[in-house]
Amino acid sequence: MRNNFFSKSSPPSTTIPPLSPSRTTFSESLMDENIEIAESLIIKWSTDASSYVKITSLFHDDRSESKQFLHSVRDLQSAMKYFVTQKAASEKLVRAQTLMQMAMKRLEKEFYQILSSNRACLDPESVSARSSRSSVARSSVSDLEDDESEDEFRVVGESVSEVERASMIAMADLEAIADCMIASGYGKECVKIYKIIRKSTIDEALYHLGVERLSLSKVQKIDWEVLELKIRKWLNAVKMAVKTLFHGERILCDSVFSASESIRESCFAEISRDSAISLFEFPEMVAKIKTSPEKMFRMLDMYEAIADSWPEIESIFSYESTSLVRSQAVSSLVKLGESVRTMLTGFETAIQKDTSKSPVLGGGVHPLTRYVMNYISFLADYSGVLADIVTDWPLILQSPSESDFGSLESDCSLISTRIAWLILVLLCKLDGKTELYKDAALSYLFLANNLQYVVVKVRTSKLKLLLGEDWVTKHESKVKQYASNYERMGWNKVFSSLPENPTDEISLEKARDCLKKFNVAFDEAYRKQSAWIITDPKLRDEIKISVAKKLMSAYQEFYNEYQGKLRFGSESLVRYAPDDLGNHLSDLFYATGNVGSVSSSCSSSHSRGGQRH
Repeated sequence: MRNNFFSKSSPPSTTIPPLSPSRTTFSESLMDENIEIAESLIIKWSTDASSYVKITSLFHDDRSESKQFLHSVRDLQSAMKYFVTQKAASEKLVRAQTLMQMAMKRLEKEFYQILSSNRACLDPESVSARSSRSSVARSSVSDLEDDESEDEFRVVGESVSEVERASMIAMADLEAIADCMIASGYGKECVKIYKIIRKSTIDEALYHLGVERLSLSKVQKIDWEVLELKIRKWLNAVKMAVKTLFHGERILCDSVFSASESIRESCFAEISRDSAISLFEFPEMVAKIKTSPEKMFRMLDMYEAIADSWPEIESIFSYESTSLVRSQAVSSLVKLGESVRTMLTGFETAIQKDTSKSPVLGGGVHPLTRYVMNYISFLADYSGVLADIVTDWPLILQSPSESDFGSLESDCSLISTRIAWLILVLLCKLDGKTELYKDAALSYLFLANNLQYVVVKVRTSKLKLLLGEDWVTKHESKVKQYASNYERMGWNKVFSSLPENPTDEISLEKARDCLKKFNVAFDEAYRKQSAWIITDPKLRDEIKISVAKKLMSAYQEFYNEYQGKLRFGSESLVRYAPDDLGNHLSDLFYATGNVGSVSSSCSSSHSRGGQRH
């Protein structure tokens, strides 16, 4: 019996039939349910549905329904992937595919409507300013798996304005739609809409900023006055374009297409590349026009604008597909730098070749001195930019000496050396112009006036920071030396007419002879120098005081000794009392008149951006 119990039993006479092909599995039933749920919502919002649905937005009022719609599309995508593996489910796959096409058509329309109707709150300036808050909004709205996302957004919304809230919502909705369409294989349609609308936004913004698309041939034909106005517009536009327009567009593009790095790159490149290249190409075209010193500062302005924006340019256009933008910006910097170097050389040559032959009346400040020093002081405002430009352009001198440069510090920059050299070229030119004066005293007064102007200009501008206190001190000593030479040459005849020691007793005849010589010498000096000028008040007072001290001390003693003794009949031979001499001296060096002219190559003044900063 035990053997019977444990014996191998024979198979049953009938087997369990296999599952019928028509029997629905659990997975398939779930997929069927997904299709049915999606169908009701997709058909409701079909673009071929009621008139109300055609004019309203799925993402406008009831945001929970837009959330359900995107969920349904995701579930529909899962169903399609399942039925692709089931040969017998071709009808269901076709049904799901039809619904997917209807859903994508609706999302295309929603994507277009959101981009079009929210241009104001999606402008790059707004997006750029609110980028940090937008990131918070995106995390709270586009996270479709988080049931508390709406509550989070309301918390965020409490601290922002309605415009900011609208911007955040629009960016989050665009991102959600883009994610859904890309995941469903319809990214191409989404990207096409985005590129068309956003590219027109960039082009329109640049147009309103005054940016024009010009060819090189047209730029070369424009008069400088007109071109300078265009440069000013460009300078006003470039900072806004880089830091706001392109920056905001990059943020928006990165946000909307966060699901795909390749799409982000291609979208931003196609939207911004041509406009950005055109923007940064303009300075290069300007740099290729005929150069002249008066164009220097606009070139420096453009160089500075690009250099200051370079970190943002490098960051915003970091993609390989936008490398041409970076290359164009660098190319413009190079061409502008070359143009500035050419103009610096031309400026030096213009100083050396100045052909003015008329002496400045009264030995005043030469127009060349005013022009060159004003020009150089404006250059000092661009010392940082110029330092970059001349880094690989050392100044080659035949025999420079420390005395020529006025004791510049050993570690001074190349731009300091170059500016010191330009001033030296000017001073050498002025030294040559002393030959135009027949009076040696007047030639020294001319040198004192002009060097004093140079020193004051350096001391009261950024030039002092570049040249240093030692340079200023050394040239102030030269001014005193020129003034001393002027006194010696201009007043020596007057000083020597008086006795060397006025207290020594001399005969009345000799005293009378000394007085006559003094009167003649003083009259001649006063008459001649009454047409001379000292433009700097401080230098004028110093020279007057110095002359007065030397003259008055000697004359006062002579006057006290002989004023009552030297008479011709009833009249005194003493023509001047000491106070009279003082009054005459106080009237000197105020002469005014035409100060001559300077060659056409150095005849205009300039300022940074139209005004001195």
